Amino acid sequence: MPREFEWQDETLGSEDFYREDLEDLLEEGAWKEGFNEWTEYTNLDEKQVRIVSDLGLFQAFDFYWDPTEDRLRFDAPTVSDDWQERDATASLDPSTVSTIDGELADLGRTVREVLEDYLERNDEASDYGWGEETYGKRQE
Repeated sequence: MPREFEWQDETLGSEDFYREDLEDLLEEGAWKEGFNEWTEYTNLDEKQVRIVSDLGLFQAFDFYWDPTEDRLRFDAPTVSDDWQERDATASLDPSTVSTIDGELADLGRTVREVLEDYLERNDEASDYGWGEETYGKRQE
């Protein structure tokens, strides 16, 4: 269940988040393209990126289609409160933790934009079923 998702009475139980389809697009290059774009402007240094990787935060992103709002969304991971217990070698002050959390949200937005581009490119005949009838326009 996505963190920010709110069930709607009229769609309860019929939600399809299309995670598998999005995962395929991420594996086809959307993640790498978005990640590379993000690395061009992120404020994280190499050591902080390594810590994020060691904590498994890059793998913890959740990209999904929100059927109630007809849009692509994501949940970005955050540095958990028990990060010191999980990685005793990392030394992060609260300001750095806040910076990392903000940068992860930025990464999520960047990758979401790339995914949206992939969806537009695949809009016609797609193996994933992406298209105007499925996404981007409300069905009446």
